[in-house]
Amino acid sequence: MTEKNLVQKLIHVQKELKAPKGQYNSFGKYSYRSAEDILEAVKPLNAEQGLLLTITDEPILTGEWHYIKATATITDGNETHVVTAYARESEDKKGMDSSQVTGATSSYARKYALNGMYLIDDTKDADTDEHQNQQQTKNNQSQGQSQNQTKELSDAQVNRLYAIGKSAGVDVKGIKQVLMADYKKTDVKQLTIKEYDEVCKRLEAKKGA
Repeated sequence: MTEKNLVQKLIHVQKELKAPKGQYNSFGKYSYRSAEDILEAVKPLNAEQGLLLTITDEPILTGEWHYIKATATITDGNETHVVTAYARESEDKKGMDSSQVTGATSSYARKYALNGMYLIDDTKDADTDEHQNQQQTKNNQSQGQSQNQTKELSDAQVNRLYAIGKSAGVDVKGIKQVLMADYKKTDVKQLTIKEYDEVCKRLEAKKGA
C-alpha cells in the first residue's frame, strides 16, 4: 500500500475533526470554541496519522499597535505545512493586566492559525469580531427602527398633515375620525412615523382623485 503524503494525512484529519464549543460566556450567553478545545480534539487524530503539530508565538510591532503572530506547523517527519495568523492586542482590556492581555491575544492568534490549518469556520461564532460587528449592526438597525416608531411628530409635520387634508377637502375633525377608526389614535402626534406617512399618502391620493 502506498504511504500517504502529508497533504493526504492532513485532509483526513480535517475531515474527521469535530471541535466542540467547550467554552461558555455567561455574560453574552453563548458557547464558543477556544484554541485549547481544538487542540484537545485534534491530538488523537494527528497521532493516528503520525503528525506532529507545534505552535509558536512572535510579538510584532506595527506602527503603534502590538500584534501576536501565531505559527502552526504540522509535519510527518518528511514534509511540513505552515499556517500563520495574527491578533492585535487591545488598547484597553478592563480587569486584565498586561500579561493577561498578551495571553488572551496569543490564544486568539493560535485559534485563528488552527482554524486555517484544519479548515474550521468560526466566522459566525459569537466570540469573533465578525459576529460582534453583525450583532452591532442589527442592534443599531433595531434601535433606529424603534426610534422611528416612537419618536413624537413635530409641529411642522402636524401642520403639514392638516394642510394636505385641507387641500383634499378633509378638515381637522375628519382627520381625527380617520385616526380613531383606522389607528385607534385620538391625536395626530400619537401616530408613528410609518402611520403618519400612510395618512399623508392617503390624503394626497384623495386630493388627486
